[in-house]
Amino acid sequence: MAAESHSPPPPTPTRPLEDRVAIITGASRGIGREIALHLASLGAKLILNYTTNSSLADLLADEINKSSSSLSTPRAIPIQADISDPIQVKSLFDRSEQLFQTQPHIVVNSAGVLDPKYPTIANTTIEDFEKTFNVNTKGAFLVSREASNRLKRGGGGRIILLSSSMVGGLRVGFGAYAASKAAVETMVKILAKELKGTRITANCVAPGPIATDMYFDGKSEEQINQSIDECPLSRLGETKDVAPVVGFLAGDSSEWVNGQVIRVNGGYV
Repeated sequence: MAAESHSPPPPTPTRPLEDRVAIITGASRGIGREIALHLASLGAKLILNYTTNSSLADLLADEINKSSSSLSTPRAIPIQADISDPIQVKSLFDRSEQLFQTQPHIVVNSAGVLDPKYPTIANTTIEDFEKTFNVNTKGAFLVSREASNRLKRGGGGRIILLSSSMVGGLRVGFGAYAASKAAVETMVKILAKELKGTRITANCVAPGPIATDMYFDGKSEEQINQSIDECPLSRLGETKDVAPVVGFLAGDSSEWVNGQVIRVNGGYV
């Protein structure tokens, strides 16, 4: 049973997400961490989902809560959940409603995996294929399904899924990964239409090469330099390049952007 719906306070120009609740999966590091910090700066209350990095999630929550003007009520709460497990995804939303006593307004699905061996399709094991699709595709589906049924209706409801510009890049060694993200992009376009009448929007943000641990894992210096050379801006992206785009999609001014895939890659693709 969903908690009683409460309308958020009117937004201000500097804090357009004031007291709106955002669930961010994969929030303990990388792009998810930067998104959490950015949404917090816009006034959101946060559920910081993580799978294994409890210490990093706790540190992030402490950082956000220490910067808050409220000393008694935490604005960021870490919660462990495996997004490929439907029971744990439901529990994540249940706990969010219990802790903040309102339906969530925003869900950002940033959790994802990438095989650091970068195998060709011919050399991809069934186990690695299933792991990739379980987290990247099934996880996005489960989070989207729960969000579709649980987000606040009537305004301010936002579903934002992280995809990848590799769907357009089509590089060797990314077969399973790119396919798992292509499915997410197709799903979000249909989801936006299915949510007609709710005023909940659904979009994808598709970053290009971003300087995170996941990006660097398994890559040679030559591969990294190739990514830099292929970008018209001659650098890798940074997490701070992605978070403001998510922040825009999370706010009221983005309502006319719906069912879209926004590539954030400096022209890489």
